[in-house]
Amino acid sequence: MPVKIRLQRHGKKGKPFFWIVAADVRSKRDGKYLEKLGIYNPVTQPATIELDVDSSVKWLRNGAQPTDTARRILSYKGALLKKHLLAGVDKGALTEEEANKKFEAWLEEKNASIENASEKSQKAKEEAKQKALDAEREVNAKREAEAKAAEDEAKAAEEAAKAEAEEATEETNEAESAEEESKEEKA
Repeated sequence: MPVKIRLQRHGKKGKPFFWIVAADVRSKRDGKYLEKLGIYNPVTQPATIELDVDSSVKWLRNGAQPTDTARRILSYKGALLKKHLLAGVDKGALTEEEANKKFEAWLEEKNASIENASEKSQKAKEEAKQKALDAEREVNAKREAEAKAAEDEAKAAEEAAKAEAEEATEETNEAESAEEESKEEKA
């Protein structure tokens, strides 16, 4: 019975969630499986992967063929490296302790690189947020300056209108007083 390590889709439309399973090649994608090896959730940032490395290695050593995506996940989690190291132990090139030390060193290095990447992405998000806030502050300052300038302009126009009205009233008052004087002179 040929066995494949593949992804079995779960979740709702637009939000996939996968089980990593060892299944018979002839079974349907979401059908019967032999063993559940882990989960993979690509929706989260970063993607969530939980994998039972030991059972994955057991299936790989028994001849199970992973699909392309499953192979990437197994490689990312170190199952393929562990299989490779155990093959070296079987051949006598390594002892089991050396193989475990190499695998643990690789895991520590991998976890450190993942933490660095997540810190960098967090910093980038914070910088982008700060840039957006600074840009928004600039826009608000411009808007406030424009509003103040428009308000000052409106006040100046209002004062000019008042001054014109006062001049007009003064002129009419002068004209009325001139008319009164001319009437008095005629009388």
